[in-house]
Amino acid sequence: MCIHNHTESGFGSTTEAALYYRAQAGCRDSLNRLMAQHEGLVQAIVRQQALDNLTFNEALQAGRTGLWHAILGFEPSRGLVFSTYAWPCIKHQVWRAVKVQRRQKNAGDIVAGLDLPDQPNPIVEMEEKAIRQALYDLVQRMPPRLRRVIVSRYGLNGTSPFLYRQIGGDLGLTGERARQLHTEALIWLRHPAHSYLLRSLLDRHTLAEYEIADSLAQQWLQRRGGRYGR
Repeated sequence: MCIHNHTESGFGSTTEAALYYRAQAGCRDSLNRLMAQHEGLVQAIVRQQALDNLTFNEALQAGRTGLWHAILGFEPSRGLVFSTYAWPCIKHQVWRAVKVQRRQKNAGDIVAGLDLPDQPNPIVEMEEKAIRQALYDLVQRMPPRLRRVIVSRYGLNGTSPFLYRQIGGDLGLTGERARQLHTEALIWLRHPAHSYLLRSLLDRHTLAEYEIADSLAQQWLQRRGGRYGR
């Protein structure tokens, strides 16, 4: 729920600063208002970038993702102008989208040029290795109990995947509680704050996807009292 409070703060009028704080607290209206307010900044940055084969609309979407990151990370009390803070965030996302598109095109060109299409593609193999490493690192950062659930459920330690009742038995829980922890673990893994690198490698870092993942995480945390893995 968005609570609009127009009292004064240490920054003078709260109209601007409070918008950022409300957006960072999960207020969708405040986030949408700030996204619309700074749309011109995104377009200005996109027009300055070399997009290669990336379409203007694709670059805009990437730039909006960068804007979204900037809004959630901006601290008004530091006195920095938002456009100065947001500029590199937006530019980085556009550059990353260009890089992903270029990598995909290069991989396609190599595959198309091979005389033996069944031969391994070194670029694809390199990308798959990077994705596996990013997933491994992500799982290692999970809260311990959630990590145990994910490792057991998908057999990431080389064993056969466990059933919920088996996972619950190992943790001293019911199978139903193990299923709930599995759901919670997936929400943790999908959250933008945790999965940024993996999403970038998979080209799954659009604003819409981030909003959905963040919304699910916030709802779950509210039900769990603000902590993962309890």
